[in-house]
Amino acid sequence: MNWRHDLLACLGFFSRLPLPETPADANFPRALRLAPVAGALLGLASALPFLLALNWGEPPLVAALLALAAGALLSGGLHEDGLADVADGFGGGFSREKKLEIMRDSRIGAFGATALFLSLGLRAAALAALATVPGRAAPVIVAAGAVSRLACLTPLLFLPPARSDGSGRTAAALTPEEARPAFAWALGFAILPWFGGFSLAACLGALALAGVAVWGLCALARAQIGGQTGDVAGAAQQLAEISVLLVFAGATA
Repeated sequence: MNWRHDLLACLGFFSRLPLPETPADANFPRALRLAPVAGALLGLASALPFLLALNWGEPPLVAALLALAAGALLSGGLHEDGLADVADGFGGGFSREKKLEIMRDSRIGAFGATALFLSLGLRAAALAALATVPGRAAPVIVAAGAVSRLACLTPLLFLPPARSDGSGRTAAALTPEEARPAFAWALGFAILPWFGGFSLAACLGALALAGVAVWGLCALARAQIGGQTGDVAGAAQQLAEISVLLVFAGATA
């Protein structure tokens, strides 16, 4: 199995980067074992404008928003779109079928707009707090990118597909055996902030809070639509990223 090809396939899914065409021997479900690695690279790309802005004397909130803008541009708003669709579907539908129909709709409703506002606001506030220790912020952003991409896999592994088509159905072919490297990679990146000066307790606390948030989303998705979709996976990424950033922002106080 070619790890380089799998990483290219994973990056091609999670980002809009102009990458070479996915090789023929790359298997998408299997490639997701490298989701945390892809997330760490995307997190690093978001950390660069954050650090540059602070170095140029920009206010913390401006640096935070530039980091979020970079992340959204790199991903094409993939995960934000999933969060908004889940919020609209779960909040606006009265039956399983109606919820899934709303989630397919590209328009954003009140629930989705509110979810996006809260996601962007919480992440921006957390990054602004981390700006007080910029040298320690970069490992946190990288860790958040890695852990949150592992979170994408959790619904795919533990919930059945809610539809007979879509990215959630395709990615659900990932087996627990294939996913094991993803958990190892995510754990490694999760303790990266420890080397940047944060406590090990903060690292484990961030991982635990992200896990609780994603597990709660999985339980909600099972109750609402009977399984997972690509949108649920995107929402899981957002909840995990918010969780990680909030824990480390609190640890800087």
